[in-house]
Amino acid sequence: MLDRNVEKLHAEATLKDALIYQTDITKEENWKKLKSELAAKKTHVDVLINNAAGKSDNFFDAFEDYKLDDWHEVMNINLTAVMMGCQNFGVQMAAKGAGSIINISSIYGVVAPNQDIYEGSEYNGRPINTPAVYSASKAAIIGLTRYLATYWGKQNVRVNCITPGGVFSGQNDVFVKNYSSRVPLGRMGKPDELGGALVFLASDESTYVTGQNIIVDGGWTAW
Repeated sequence: MLDRNVEKLHAEATLKDALIYQTDITKEENWKKLKSELAAKKTHVDVLINNAAGKSDNFFDAFEDYKLDDWHEVMNINLTAVMMGCQNFGVQMAAKGAGSIINISSIYGVVAPNQDIYEGSEYNGRPINTPAVYSASKAAIIGLTRYLATYWGKQNVRVNCITPGGVFSGQNDVFVKNYSSRVPLGRMGKPDELGGALVFLASDESTYVTGQNIIVDGGWTAW
C-alpha cells in the first residue's frame, strides 16, 4: 500500500500482513526504489491497483482561469503516476507470464459532468465542481488501459479499468440530492460497492477479461 499519508494507510489497512510504504508516487525514483525493495524481500506483485487521485490547491478553479501548474500537478498524480506503476510492475508481470493491472477511472472520463448538479454543492464546506483536468486525466486512464491490454496480452498480463460513479464521502445534502436524482438506482454509491469488481478482476474468475472498462455507477451512464 502506497501513499504520502502513511498514518491514513495504517488506519485503513485491513490485511494483517500488509506492507505499507510512505512515498510520493509522482516521482520516478520512488517507483524504482520500491521495485528494488520488494525484489530484495523476494516479494513479487501479482495484482497492481492504481487508485490514487489528487487535488491541487486551485483544483476547483474555472476552466478559463485554470493555472498550468495545477493542471500538471493533477495530471502527474492521476495519469503519469499510473503509467509509472504499470511501467515498473507490468514489465515484471510480462516477464513471468501472468498478472492483473486494475486502473481506476471515473464516469467523468466516459461522459461529461452535468454542471447543473453543482449549484449549491459543497464538500467539507467548500463549493465544488468537476474541473476539465479531472475528466481529461480519467479519460486518459481508459485509453492507457486499452493500450496496455493489447501491448502485454501475449504475455498473459490482463489490464482492465473500473469506472466508479459518484461515491458519498462527505458531500452536502444539496449535492447528494442533485446527484441521486440523476441515478437510476436513486442514490450515490458506497465505497465498499467497488469491492466486487476489484475482486473479480484480481482473481482467476476473470482470466479471459482484458482491456475492459467495468462501470459501477448505479446506472448513471445508462441515460
